[in-house]
Amino acid sequence: MPLARDVMTKNVVTIGSEASLQEAIHMLIDKGISGMPVVDSDGKMIGIISEKDIIHFYTFSRDMHNIKVKEAMTKDVITFSPETNIEQIALAIAEKGFRRAPIVEKDRVIGIISRRDIIRVELYISEHPSSTE
Repeated sequence: MPLARDVMTKNVVTIGSEASLQEAIHMLIDKGISGMPVVDSDGKMIGIISEKDIIHFYTFSRDMHNIKVKEAMTKDVITFSPETNIEQIALAIAEKGFRRAPIVEKDRVIGIISRRDIIRVELYISEHPSSTE
């Protein structure tokens, strides 16, 4: 079974914690993604901002210009090492219901695995069963 490092997207879009929610919205739309890791000024991951977080925050305040990403982000994020088996990540995503799993090494995001990445791996394995032996 593949490891996280074999499947993860390596060019991860991140946003700084001091960015505005408006900037986050533009990045999500421009990049065609539904969420991204939030990093501090040292580049360490401190959370994730997603469409869900933004919509939740939007119901309480419509001022997207003055609200910082760090105020709306999810802080309690489950991360994985690059050596984690993809099955463990798939199980966590299924049980917890999140859409993406950051792959972190020394507090830095080095990759990300989405639900779609896991589906792609499972499809490949089902179509090429001898490749997993």
